[in-house]
Amino acid sequence: MSFLKEIERRRTFGIISHPDAGKTTLTEKLLLFGGAIKEAGAVKNNKIKKGATSDFMEIERQRGISVATSVLAFIYKDKKINILDTPGHKDFAEDTFRTLTAVDSVIVVVDVAKGVEEQTEKLVEVCRMRKIPIIVFINKLDREGKDAFDLLDEVEQKLGLKVTPLSFPIGMGYDFKGIYNIWEQKLNLFSPDNKQKISEGVEFNDINNPELDKLVGEKSANTLRDELEMVYEIYPKFNQEEYLEGNLQPVFFGSALNNFGVKELLDCFINIAPKPQPKMSDVRLVDSKEDKLTGFVFKIHANMDPKHRDRLAFIKIVSGTFKRNAPYLHTRLGKKMKFSSPNTFFAEKKEIVDESFAGDIVGLHDTGNFKIGDTLTEGEQLNFKGIPSFSPEHFRYVNNADPLKSKQLYKGLDQLMDEGVAQLFTMEMNGRKIVGTVGALQYEVIQYRLEHEYGAKCTYENISVHKACWVQPEDPKNDEFKEFKQLKQRYLARDKQGQLVFLADSAFTIQMTQQKFPTVKLHFTSEFD
Repeated sequence: MSFLKEIERRRTFGIISHPDAGKTTLTEKLLLFGGAIKEAGAVKNNKIKKGATSDFMEIERQRGISVATSVLAFIYKDKKINILDTPGHKDFAEDTFRTLTAVDSVIVVVDVAKGVEEQTEKLVEVCRMRKIPIIVFINKLDREGKDAFDLLDEVEQKLGLKVTPLSFPIGMGYDFKGIYNIWEQKLNLFSPDNKQKISEGVEFNDINNPELDKLVGEKSANTLRDELEMVYEIYPKFNQEEYLEGNLQPVFFGSALNNFGVKELLDCFINIAPKPQPKMSDVRLVDSKEDKLTGFVFKIHANMDPKHRDRLAFIKIVSGTFKRNAPYLHTRLGKKMKFSSPNTFFAEKKEIVDESFAGDIVGLHDTGNFKIGDTLTEGEQLNFKGIPSFSPEHFRYVNNADPLKSKQLYKGLDQLMDEGVAQLFTMEMNGRKIVGTVGALQYEVIQYRLEHEYGAKCTYENISVHKACWVQPEDPKNDEFKEFKQLKQRYLARDKQGQLVFLADSAFTIQMTQQKFPTVKLHFTSEFD
């Protein structure tokens, strides 16, 4: 198959939602339809070891939540589909924000009963900012929930989207009869035993046909006719160009747990979703159709297999072909590197691949050379932008609970921080380590993983820090900066990259510091020009 054809058939997308909206279940069902798995793991039933296919870390199985982004790939109708299943929990939002730099489109999952929730709003805002094409999937229709039109209004108002339904429910909860697929003009009838099999739609291009009354009952048929009339009047006709530009969002209804409405979503998705997109670097726009390789690290995962101390750097290929054993330039380190066993993923199952194309996600075994945001090229000096570290919201001193294992503790902390799980700051005055996280749940994950993957134990101690501010003096040699360092020395630390950070105890302190030292700039992300 030609190089351009390979790129044309790629679809790389992320699934985002508030926790418990059914995101991991939807991911599983997409894999089921793609023939990638034979049966779905019961996500909620944590007693069974299986767990959801994409939740492969032990702590995820215990908690029943996803804490790390999983990468899953499969072929469906000759399209190569790469799914990035992201954590829904707000404590792991930073991982999700970074993952959104590696996708070409997203599917947003909304719970029919709860509607649009806070975490969904934040994530969609990032997508809108980056003009990422969005499809909305309203899930759990077999349960009692909000009226379909109310939900569509809520999605428009709370998420700031312009929607057009491509399928529409017939009833809901106990009265749920099925879905009319507007996109394919098909009727799909729901039965509670759909879980094990896939329902085939009935061609139905004329909803005024009396046959509809026989299939769903006269009352439901008339309601559907009225509602579809309203849909055609109120909502714009689907336009693929507007969707790809991020200005129009198609909506599907279904029940992922019951395999219902998922195939319709997938069939439409492979037709309308974007192929691998160009990406801006610090020097130019890189087109996915260029033949020279470029790619960037958006995630690092240590100990995917705890028996082997392996770290994998996840690389999104932006252009060209990634070939096994070919030399590529690591632009930050300025050195050429070869990779003898690049991996593709199916949750924790990995396969070695000889070549991968733009749009694909490749896992590279890493001995500590990679950081999040690193770029690989065939020699060109460029870096992809927009993968910053955000200022954490929680800060704690980390103490070694087992003095005999201090080496393991520091190695573990070092590797977990490279993954972007949290950020490590070392105090300038006394060298004490502080861990900063986006959410408090991260501290448990770090403690658990240090013990189970590195054999080290740690305890935490509270510290009063409001925000981490990265320090950028206009002139490092001037007296103002020297005075700043002298006055604030108790609150100064270095991040993992050696950048100077001011750990401010309140918003007022930040304000006063900026007034007193105007030539010392304070930033809330680690990337600044």
